[in-house]
Amino acid sequence: MTKIKNSAQVAEKEYIKGFDPVELHAPFILRCGAMIIDYMIVLAIPVGTLLLGRMLHYDGAKLLNSEINNTGWLIAILVCATNFLILPMFGGQSLGKMLTGLRIVRHDGTTPGFAQIAGRHLIGYPMTLFSAMLGFVLAAFNVEGRALHDYLSGTVVVYGKPERKVKTLVKKSKSAAPSARSQENPA
Repeated sequence: MTKIKNSAQVAEKEYIKGFDPVELHAPFILRCGAMIIDYMIVLAIPVGTLLLGRMLHYDGAKLLNSEINNTGWLIAILVCATNFLILPMFGGQSLGKMLTGLRIVRHDGTTPGFAQIAGRHLIGYPMTLFSAMLGFVLAAFNVEGRALHDYLSGTVVVYGKPERKVKTLVKKSKSAAPSARSQENPA
C-alpha cells in the first residue's frame, strides 16, 4: 500500500514588532554629520600622505608622482570601499553611522541583504550625486527621513538599533498532490 502525504513547509521569519520608520528615522542633521565623518576619514589618508611627501621634500610634479602619494590614494580607495560597501553589508553601518548611532535597515525594520546594500550604494548613491545632492536633501523634507537611495533600495536610516525582534513560524503549504490509490498484489 502506497500513501502520499500532504507536505507543508515551515519557515522561520524575523520581523520587528511595532517598527515605525516615521518614529525611528534618523534626524537629517545627524545623517549629514555621519556623511561628513565618512568623507573626512576617506580624505584624511591622501591628505596625510601628501603632507608626509611634502615633509620629505617632494615638491610639485615629483610630489604628485611619488610612491607616497600613489600609496595614499590606493589606501583611500580601499578604505572607501570598505567603509561604504563592506561595513554596511555586514552591520548596516559605515564608520560615520557607527559614531553617530545610525543604522541602515529595511523599510520593515529587518537587516538589509547584500543586494539591497549593493543597490543602495552602487546605484542609489551615484543617482543622488548626479541629482546635485537633491536626492539626499529629500530626506530633510519627508516624514520617514528617506533619501533617494533609500527609496530605490527599500531602506531607511534609523537612529539606534531596532531591538524588538519577534520570531514567527510561517507555514507555506504546497499544493496537495492527488492521492494515489493503493494497489495490492496477491501473494
